[in-house]
Amino acid sequence: MGRHAEIRQIDALIDAARQGKGGAMVLRGEPGIGKSTLLGYARQAASGFQVMEAAGAEFEMELPFAALHQLCAPVLDHLVGLAGPHRQALEIAFGLDTGTPSPLLVGIATLGLLAETVRERPLLCVVDDAQWLDHASAKALAFVARRVAAEPVAVLFALREQPGEPSSEQGRLPELDRLPALALGGLAEADARALLKAEVRAPLDERVRDRILAEARGNPLALLELPRSAGLGGMAGGFALPGASPLSSRIERSYQARLERLPAGVRLLLTVAAADTVGDPVLLWKAAEQLGVEPGSAETAAGAGLIEFGTRIRFCHPLARSAAYNSADPGDRRRAHQALAAATDPATDPDRLAWHHAQASVGPDEGIAAELDGSAARAQSRGGVAATAAFLERAAELSTDPERRIERVLAAAQAKLEVGDYERTAGLLSTVATGSPHQMARADVLRGRLSFVRHRGAEGAASYLLGAARRLADVDPAWSRARYLDAIEMGILTGGLDEIVAAARDTPPGDGTDVLLDAIVSLVTEGHRAAVPVLRPLISDVDGEEWTRRPSLALILAAELWDFDSMRGIASRIVELGRRQGSFFTLPIGLSMAATAGVHAGDFRAAMEMISEGTAIVEATGASPLVYPSIHLAALRGRKQEAMELFERVLAASQLMTISVHWATAALNNGLADYPAALAAAQRAVASRDLANAGLALPELIEAAMRCGEEEQAASALRSLTERTQAAGTSWGLGVEAYARGMVTGDEDSYRAAVEHLDGCPATVSRARAHLVYGEWLRREGRRREARERLRASYEMFSDIGMEAFATRAATELRATGEHVRSRANAADDELTLQEAHIARLVAGGETSREVAARLFISPRTVDAHLRNIFRKLGITSRRQLRDLDL
Repeated sequence: MGRHAEIRQIDALIDAARQGKGGAMVLRGEPGIGKSTLLGYARQAASGFQVMEAAGAEFEMELPFAALHQLCAPVLDHLVGLAGPHRQALEIAFGLDTGTPSPLLVGIATLGLLAETVRERPLLCVVDDAQWLDHASAKALAFVARRVAAEPVAVLFALREQPGEPSSEQGRLPELDRLPALALGGLAEADARALLKAEVRAPLDERVRDRILAEARGNPLALLELPRSAGLGGMAGGFALPGASPLSSRIERSYQARLERLPAGVRLLLTVAAADTVGDPVLLWKAAEQLGVEPGSAETAAGAGLIEFGTRIRFCHPLARSAAYNSADPGDRRRAHQALAAATDPATDPDRLAWHHAQASVGPDEGIAAELDGSAARAQSRGGVAATAAFLERAAELSTDPERRIERVLAAAQAKLEVGDYERTAGLLSTVATGSPHQMARADVLRGRLSFVRHRGAEGAASYLLGAARRLADVDPAWSRARYLDAIEMGILTGGLDEIVAAARDTPPGDGTDVLLDAIVSLVTEGHRAAVPVLRPLISDVDGEEWTRRPSLALILAAELWDFDSMRGIASRIVELGRRQGSFFTLPIGLSMAATAGVHAGDFRAAMEMISEGTAIVEATGASPLVYPSIHLAALRGRKQEAMELFERVLAASQLMTISVHWATAALNNGLADYPAALAAAQRAVASRDLANAGLALPELIEAAMRCGEEEQAASALRSLTERTQAAGTSWGLGVEAYARGMVTGDEDSYRAAVEHLDGCPATVSRARAHLVYGEWLRREGRRREARERLRASYEMFSDIGMEAFATRAATELRATGEHVRSRANAADDELTLQEAHIARLVAGGETSREVAARLFISPRTVDAHLRNIFRKLGITSRRQLRDLDL
């Protein structure tokens, strides 16, 4: 009633799915606003569709993949059509196999399962009460909902929200915030009047009717339920609703009023039904028998219109369930949970058994806490981090042993942090005021990581790690020094490095990390000549376990030492490790490192592929994007508007990237020959004294300063660069130093040395720039013939790489020598997006749509849709033609 606009949007979603253009929508609104009714309309409108349904349940939020299993149960026979790893991931998630599934693999496997299902007919997935989805199911379903664009699938969620409080602020389901939403408001007054008139057939005083309408604010359930609870007598006497409490509370009280009129045995039966979210009649009647509930109570409860008894037990509305549970006497609630525990099979459902025991507990109980520990371990093995946190948190509440309580709180905080529930993580950590030195140090580590991921007080994140390291400096030196390394890695990213290094310098010696920590301390305090002899062999050992634990530190140190081979080798190791372990935490980091190395190697295409794959993973997991390689690529590609838009977006998202953007801005503007802008940006990057970025910015500063006539500034920067590169002794560093020296001194031997050092070095970008600045010097010296040779070589390298700004600069210099420069043809894939270019190369390499889909976490139909765009942009019609192009 009165939902014409909403119905049009639902019809459009279903019609699009019928035509093979899938989509998703989240119906958001306060309790009773009509979300479930609209879901019911969608079921009726989806004629010819297969309908799959699930509903979140408050007491199942701790059980991983419970809602997903509920949704997929009718189509599990299609599992045989999935690839082995995907099939196994779902089987483990649904308890059909043992192991630890990747949540991301579960998501892509679910997408594959639905793709198999829609071979027969279109599909409508309906998920009610999404605010009560377990976290694992929420992530998987949100993943699927974002990737059905090319499938005949419509996904509808109903999500309860209190007015003015978005779900993300309530700590609920940020995964669903990225989906299209339809916010439901109250009915218009005319529709509300019509609904009330249809419900209340007895004569009603107009003033009373107006008061009901005003209080209900167009909420359909309020208009239906509140007159029922008041009765005709109440309405005749002047119906008045309390205005101070939320509408949902008023509606719940209307259900409570109906409950109060029922016999005690019936209310107890409803309490048991509310405490069990499985909805299994066998389980309910076993529990009811334990409590001595009369069989006839079910008929009375059903007659009250509050509950339906069938193959699955359902309350008429979630608020009715809440009322049945919350209005019960606490003792009755505990008895209900005890009876359900007695009725639950400990072999097949030990986690639900432990949870009922916990709810039935009157006070602390170490035995039940130990049961919950076991449930937490099982939840962890199934990928249920949210369930792990919930079990551990309840176990901590029931602990009688103070030390075990703190251990459980710390473990729960760690799990809550992993699951992204940062407010609850902070709350748990606030309870850890005392404990052993190790426990307090671990709490500090968690506080530091929490501070970092929340993007609030990021500068203080490293100080927490520093505090943890200091706590155990005398008690456990090895652990302490490892935390100093963690603090240094974070300090490089967030600031405060000098304080951390000063503290680390005074710490007692430990085992294992002594050499690396001491070398970094020496690098910061004494300079490159003192530290590099120790750091070089460590960085050269690309298989060192230290780098798998701290990959960001590895990349930073390799860049600081101008060690291109180690940078690329460590990146390859991290990518290999991430793929082998199936770790979607490690793999994006490795891809980001490898892509950054690929950019400086001049292999922009490989870098774009790795950026595309890394982006697909972080989008699928909801992690923060790793933008370093995109910044480097944009800077060296040289498309000014595109690059500056990216830099602005990056800075708006995180100030931690400021120094990287300064370097990138300097490199971009040197390519564009805007030397004043390049100088200003390079000055800011060098002034930061940031490891890696400050060193990379020195050549940019030297070039820009010389072009702007700031010769003394360039000479000072050259001295700093020389200290780094001479100590490192790598061909990359020595080559860059040599051409920078040539620009400052005008010494031709320096230019020649640069070309020799960089000849054969994988740092192709630097080699091309060495030829460019040598050629520019030769032209200014009037040696045009020799200048053409160098400038032609640089122009060809820049053009082959795709460094458009530097290629234009080289072409301009070539024309100044009198040579005619022919524009080189654009690459075939220049008009393609990053993802389209990646898909095109994978298909050109012989991969099928299904193989590409698995790699990029999309559906095969989505791959085919991208291919149609690719064919149109490239002017081809087949995969065979794609293989013949230069991609």
